[in-house]
Amino acid sequence: MAKKRVLIVDDEEDILELIEHNLKKEGYDVQSVATGEEALRAASENTPDLIVLDLMLPGVDGLEVCGRLKEDPDTRRIPIIILSAKGDEADIVTGLELGADDYVPKPFSPRVLVARIRAVLRRKKAGVPPESEVLQIHDLVINPGKHKVTINGGKIDLTYTEFYFLSILARRPGWVFTRYQLVDAVRGNNYPVTDRSVDVQIVGLRKKLGKYGKLIETVRGVGYRFKEE
Repeated sequence: MAKKRVLIVDDEEDILELIEHNLKKEGYDVQSVATGEEALRAASENTPDLIVLDLMLPGVDGLEVCGRLKEDPDTRRIPIIILSAKGDEADIVTGLELGADDYVPKPFSPRVLVARIRAVLRRKKAGVPPESEVLQIHDLVINPGKHKVTINGGKIDLTYTEFYFLSILARRPGWVFTRYQLVDAVRGNNYPVTDRSVDVQIVGLRKKLGKYGKLIETVRGVGYRFKEE
């Protein structure tokens, strides 16, 4: 089986060496770069299976790198784990909103980072939620097998998290999910989550769904549910 290729982006040499050593020990093929420009070039020329991305980079910063990769059809499906000392809520929310798959704050445990990388790659390999039946609500079609959502036949581009939030909610109309239940279902237990980060994902999802966004109802003080017909 071919080794999974991980691209590490960080301008601190000791951090690059630490991550590279631990990933190689676990059998990963590793490429390390120190700038945002190098990251964009490396991701385009030699597509990795996953990117570990620092935010505080010289020149093009990590958030811009994340946004540009997620906007490019050739790189948008590469999972990204943000690794940064910028641990305030605003940066976590921004990273997730741009399409990052996970967030690990510095200082970090190499073992935890390796576990997060495994989990993200596992989800990517699975490709579908536990229940893979196609759902249709009027002109809204959710196809887990193809990881695709359409309205009137037109494809709606959703992030990984937006897609799974929609799929989870739509599969059980009327059922109220707390923010933590939604995140646990998508990213696993013990994922560091804030109410704000979940709300940002839901706002973005509603906007992309247009008139069908009203089907996702807010249950004040609890979470969200999909409206029963």
